[in-house]
Amino acid sequence: MAKKLIRNASILTMNDRYDVVEGDVLIDGNRIAAIGPDLPAGGVDRVIDAGGKVLLPGFVQTHIHLCQTLFRGRADDLALIDWLRKRIWPLEAAHSEDSVYYSALLGIGELIRSGTTTILDMETVHHTESAFQAIASSGLRAISGKVMMDHGTEVPPPLQENTQKSLQESVDLLEKWNGAANGRIQYAFCPRFVVSCTEELLVGVRDLSAQYGVRVHTHASENRDEIALVEAERGMRNVVYLDHIGLAKPNLILAHSIWLDDDEKRIIKERGVKVTHCPGSNLKLASGIAEVPDLLDRGIPVGIGADGAPCNNNLDMYQEMRLTAFIQKVQHGPTVMDARTVLRMATMGGAEVLGLEREIGSVEVGKLADLQLLDLEDFHVYPSYDADLFSRVVYAATRGDVDTVLIDGEVVMSGKRVLTIDRTHVLKEADRSLKKLLARIG
Repeated sequence: MAKKLIRNASILTMNDRYDVVEGDVLIDGNRIAAIGPDLPAGGVDRVIDAGGKVLLPGFVQTHIHLCQTLFRGRADDLALIDWLRKRIWPLEAAHSEDSVYYSALLGIGELIRSGTTTILDMETVHHTESAFQAIASSGLRAISGKVMMDHGTEVPPPLQENTQKSLQESVDLLEKWNGAANGRIQYAFCPRFVVSCTEELLVGVRDLSAQYGVRVHTHASENRDEIALVEAERGMRNVVYLDHIGLAKPNLILAHSIWLDDDEKRIIKERGVKVTHCPGSNLKLASGIAEVPDLLDRGIPVGIGADGAPCNNNLDMYQEMRLTAFIQKVQHGPTVMDARTVLRMATMGGAEVLGLEREIGSVEVGKLADLQLLDLEDFHVYPSYDADLFSRVVYAATRGDVDTVLIDGEVVMSGKRVLTIDRTHVLKEADRSLKKLLARIG
């Protein structure tokens, strides 16, 4: 297996001690074999000069919709339920294999360019295999699954599923793709949210996820109108209902979780449920501001995700980190959500949400080599003298500073150029496939 040596980096390890190390990282195959100064280069196939650069773990984004990247700029200035019913669901209903594939590649290119190496992704009802094919070819690490919808009003017919067919299609995808691409791809059951799912479907997801040992990813308590719909139909709030039917378990990952009461927070903590915070999306849709400091104080794992391109409109973790910090400071004072806390959420915190903390999220010997190199030699991140690296990365750096990205030990971006995706081709095909999609809507 090929060996690579990254030389002379300033390494933000993101280990338990937040160690900053000046030196080298040896990669043997897809794992980190050694960290330290002046590591020997014998037997190394490639040396990457990182002089003057900062090495840190690749970002772990815990809520993404690759299938929606094609809809960037087509669902602006709406609240959640209208956003879904008037714009997103009709667009998703018109997807083809081709449009899902290029939507995914478009999103993946943006993610890699901005230092993200792992995502938790939720696709649409159909053509999920096209997204898996894009993930596999691009080199990205992803947990993903088809969205599940067998209930609700104002849902376009192509998105209205038969319950048993939805469950069976999910199992079929799981059995084909879970563990594919050298383990980079894992499957998750993705019921959209309670509003879109019958209890029969959710109970089926509960049982199948336990049978196969995979995660469940759903939206919950993102919007007060959504909560009112759930209470009217199920007689209880989102998290209480999910607990009532036995879905609130350590394999459950909830997107957003803005409007939680104390009882729901208690359930999340006691059941080991994980949460993903999406500040850009939550602000743009005017959904609210999640009580992240309180969740962290309670010991609840919280990651960060950009959500989808039509509700953000970027998939940029550097932007999301700044928002994660700043919106809480306004409410709770300047000392909350410091740079180390936020960078941990974007790396090790995200890995913990996904149950991958032993494999990714920090630069440590034995872990998978999912890494990013930042070039901070520029006006907006200087001065560097006696500067705090955590502050420079979280508060000053941008996605344009990402120079090199490795995933699973492979260089997928070098010199700010993504190597696994043909940018010109994807941009052209994204426009072509969107034109065809819009024509299908009429």
